[in-house]
Amino acid sequence: MPENIDLLKDILSEHYQVQIAKSGRVALDIIDRRLPDIILLDIMMPDMNGFEVCKRLKANPITEDIPVVFLTAVTEAKHEQEGFNVGCVDFITKPITPLTTLARVSTHLKLAENNQRNKLIIERRTKELDEALQSTIGMLGEVGQFNDSDTGVHMWRMADYSAALARAIGWDDKQVKLLKLAAPMHDTGKVGIPHSILKSPNKLTDAEWEVMRQHPAIGHQILEKGGSPLFQLAAEIALAHHEKWDGSGYPSGLSGKEIPESARIVALADVFDALTMERAYKKSWTIKEAFGHIKQDANKHFDPDLVDSFLSIEDEVRDIKAKWSAAI
Repeated sequence: MPENIDLLKDILSEHYQVQIAKSGRVALDIIDRRLPDIILLDIMMPDMNGFEVCKRLKANPITEDIPVVFLTAVTEAKHEQEGFNVGCVDFITKPITPLTTLARVSTHLKLAENNQRNKLIIERRTKELDEALQSTIGMLGEVGQFNDSDTGVHMWRMADYSAALARAIGWDDKQVKLLKLAAPMHDTGKVGIPHSILKSPNKLTDAEWEVMRQHPAIGHQILEKGGSPLFQLAAEIALAHHEKWDGSGYPSGLSGKEIPESARIVALADVFDALTMERAYKKSWTIKEAFGHIKQDANKHFDPDLVDSFLSIEDEVRDIKAKWSAAI
């Protein structure tokens, strides 16, 4: 009502910059152009009621944190409940009085400012924790390939291939992100293998191979102590990434779908990256050559369905390789 708008403007404009909208649609247009710090919103309005306006504001990440206070002559409990359900922070009941209006607006502006400050603190700390986690994963990954100058690039490139393959077979975004972080830790267990075996220039003896084959179990033992879903997934991958589809792998001789899908994905991505990576003792294979080897080893080393999915995302695989080649 015009008289309510005039009254509110008189009350608020001494202390704040005020913008007026006579309908919900106009309000949303104004908010799109200039974000307010607080919104006072009537319930009964032409073309779109206040609940719908509030719902739209809360559904938009840009406006979801702006406090909404309903102004209403309606005092039924069901309307209050609906208002809080759609995201308002308070109600001011008509008839409007200056002291109550100013006190509520001041309170919610301060609360919003505190919430924004806390949100920034949480975002900063979350970023710091993410960086610390990334560093931890990097360190655990490098443990598995100590003294390997290309370890960092190999770890994260292989993780990108793993994530791309997981996404291609329908993993959800949350699980894809976990896999991308877990994959680089697959060889953590090599920390328990003597340097003389890891860096032996000669073909390993049967006894040395017996020792080498212990690294999946060692990695699992280390990583499962992490407790979180990330480290549980990393432990699962570490234990089974040397198992083969036909049962000829180690340490448990698992076959087919007995092998966790996470480990089947990482095994394929790891071999592909190793083939296409230049080393002191070998030239890099072309992507075409590596795809040929992967295809040939379907039903033997690799899950044939995963092989088909990996070959189907060739363009994405090439993009990943190009991205990391440019980063070196």
